[in-house]
Amino acid sequence: MATCWQGLWAYRFYLIVFFLPIILLPLPILIPTKEAYCAYTIILMALLWCTEALPLAITAFLPTVLFPMMGIMGASVVSTEYLKDTNILFIGGMLVALAVEHWNLHKRIALRVLLIIGVRPSLLILGFMVVTAFLSMWISNTATTAMMVPIAHAVLEQLHKVPKSKDVEEGENNPAFELQEPSPQKEETKLDEKDNKQDGPAPPVPSEPKAQQDEEQLRFTRGMSLCVCYSASIGGIATLTGTTTNLVLQGQVNSLFPENDNVVNFASWFAFAFPTMVILLLLSWVWLQFLFLGFNFRKNCGLGDEMRERERAAFEVIRREHKLLGPMTFAEKAVSTLFVLLVVLWFTREPGFFTGWGNLAFSDEDGKSMPSDGTVAILIAVILFIMPSKIPGLTQEPGKPGKLKAPPALLNWKIVKEKMPWNIVLLLGGGFALAKGSEESGLSKWLGDKLTPLESVPPPAIAFILCLLIATFTECTSNVATTTIFLPILASMSQAICIHPLYVMLPCTLSSSLAFMLPVATPPNAIAFSFGGLKVTHMAQAGFMLNILGVLVITLAINTWSIPMFDLHSFPSWAQSNTTGFCGVSQANITTPSPYTTV
Repeated sequence: MATCWQGLWAYRFYLIVFFLPIILLPLPILIPTKEAYCAYTIILMALLWCTEALPLAITAFLPTVLFPMMGIMGASVVSTEYLKDTNILFIGGMLVALAVEHWNLHKRIALRVLLIIGVRPSLLILGFMVVTAFLSMWISNTATTAMMVPIAHAVLEQLHKVPKSKDVEEGENNPAFELQEPSPQKEETKLDEKDNKQDGPAPPVPSEPKAQQDEEQLRFTRGMSLCVCYSASIGGIATLTGTTTNLVLQGQVNSLFPENDNVVNFASWFAFAFPTMVILLLLSWVWLQFLFLGFNFRKNCGLGDEMRERERAAFEVIRREHKLLGPMTFAEKAVSTLFVLLVVLWFTREPGFFTGWGNLAFSDEDGKSMPSDGTVAILIAVILFIMPSKIPGLTQEPGKPGKLKAPPALLNWKIVKEKMPWNIVLLLGGGFALAKGSEESGLSKWLGDKLTPLESVPPPAIAFILCLLIATFTECTSNVATTTIFLPILASMSQAICIHPLYVMLPCTLSSSLAFMLPVATPPNAIAFSFGGLKVTHMAQAGFMLNILGVLVITLAINTWSIPMFDLHSFPSWAQSNTTGFCGVSQANITTPSPYTTV
């Protein structure tokens, strides 16, 4: 019997893929309508995304097969949904992020900030959280965590042992940093190969056996690991390109409400999400310090001769590694300049509170900016492939005297081919295809009609309950899949009960990033967990409170500064055009407990 269950478990993914479509077949057979056909596709894809029986990107291709065969949309119409402007923005942003990683610019920024903040226990966690959150605003959360966790353990290794000043003065190499991304001239070693390396440098964990380590040191180590992975997820919500779920929202809004006048762009998202990120990051620091350090002022501030000696050793580790990077190269300066230029162009293209360069120089007949954020990202990415990594000039190729060569560009296709997450591009496209299919089949209208009884529930209560639901759901499924499934439903619900669509779509998008409780919830959690010292109970204990804090902060944001920013107190005309009912433009204040009123 045990062998039978083991066999079923071993073949569980095959069984799910085979039987799941058959089990759901009664829906389209008994209800032969386009709405039922679309619902069948959405339910099937949602379950496959939750179980991951198929790769997420492969599941995202199902609309290209099912929608044409079910008569919902033509194949050419479905295919166009897989490369929209939001996908272009993601690709351009990732190309710039890959250049930053390739030239180790993110490591230089991290070490420099840590040198400024210092290594006192009370500030060390805050320092790592600030650095990690800032980096994850611009580059991959996974790459940020993979870089910062070894640095954190290398610093803790010096902080937890009585240092020998001789070693420090002689500049003894710290093997923990050898697990970092190598220089741009070398190939990047994969994380799994680093962890499994037997004859190489020691892994970045405390050298003493766990049984002999002090309990306070263990708690501090756990807190450092968690602070890095949590702040990577928190930092990603601050910018539109910081995490893929933000781009899913922008794409869904543009797809479902094509007349929305570009309400979600880089500048508007940053103005809304950045204060949310800062508040949540500070509350997370307070909670992690209370949970893993307590409120012992003497210890947390590093008072005492022995603690100061350890701090000097840990500080020396950071200073030495920063010194090993050497002065900034031409490539680093060039990438930094292009990165700053990209951010400035994003903010000033169409900011809303003043006329942007897009409106002035490249406007259409209505005065709107024709270039998008994706246009700017691709422009900077193309420049990365053109600009040389060294001051232009001819140099001899090593080992081949007399043969001249030009310096390589700041970015090349080999790096892109190895590191670009193309599966996310396809996953985004699958979500946009589902949203378009829901609209074309009439499923969105049907859902809206069924959700009209929610009009009697106060909007703040609806937003709060939905945030809790999404935050719970995202612990077990992909963040991108979660937003892809829920956002079209929330858009239909908002139209049915005459709530501004962004009032429910914005907080639920942010809530999908609150994956703090389980190692499998998000890649940063898994990376921190793989370095040892953590149990699932530790992550669940810390993450549960962070989920609650996150939902409360998001609820505060959507009911305060976001209201005048997105005009959430009224139902927009661009959402009115897609619904059969009529919602008045003037509505009750959204922060009041009374339901919306229509005129």
